[in-house]
Amino acid sequence: MGEINREDMLELTRRMTIKRNCFSRIAGAYIDKDGYVDGTFNIHFLKLTPKEQQKNLNIAKAVLLGKTNIQLKEYTFQKENRKRTWQLLKTLRDCGLKNDGILDIFYEVLGENYKAKGNYGVYFFFGAYDVPKKAEDKENLWESEEVYSFILCSLCPVHGDYEPGEPEWGFLFPIFKNRSSDEERIHIFQADEKDVQMEQLKSILLS
Repeated sequence: MGEINREDMLELTRRMTIKRNCFSRIAGAYIDKDGYVDGTFNIHFLKLTPKEQQKNLNIAKAVLLGKTNIQLKEYTFQKENRKRTWQLLKTLRDCGLKNDGILDIFYEVLGENYKAKGNYGVYFFFGAYDVPKKAEDKENLWESEEVYSFILCSLCPVHGDYEPGEPEWGFLFPIFKNRSSDEERIHIFQADEKDVQMEQLKSILLS
């Protein structure tokens, strides 16, 4: 398990504001405590109202702003254990969350393996960040080094009319490390690091 550089996470979250938004799409599902999907959504992020954009930006940022290397940890995919989940995540990233069939598979996996105390929402974000080069004095240059494309997921309890609470679990794939993309690793957020249920979800991602 590697160490996360806090500055990398802050660089990403600075692009998660109304004015500097890096997200182009949001998708998700509402799942009841028995694991059944109550409804799904998939929409261009900018079609949300400013109020809805801000609410969802907060949900996304909460994952990356978790206590680094305590709540938010880095894990490596072992090549011999690469099965359905790694390929599923890569496909979701590559299609920009535009494949509802693949998303449905992920929701089913969650419903089967997470025994929630109540209803919850799964929020997926697709983003792209044009990473600027930096000079030796760390000042940004105009040129771009690469476009970092990623998916970020947050799992939140919901109440009332699907109103989300604070994220309890989530992940970032691929990771953003040394200002570049790394598909061999994933960042997993767990608000309560002692929660056994959330540990089971982590094992699903790494299978």
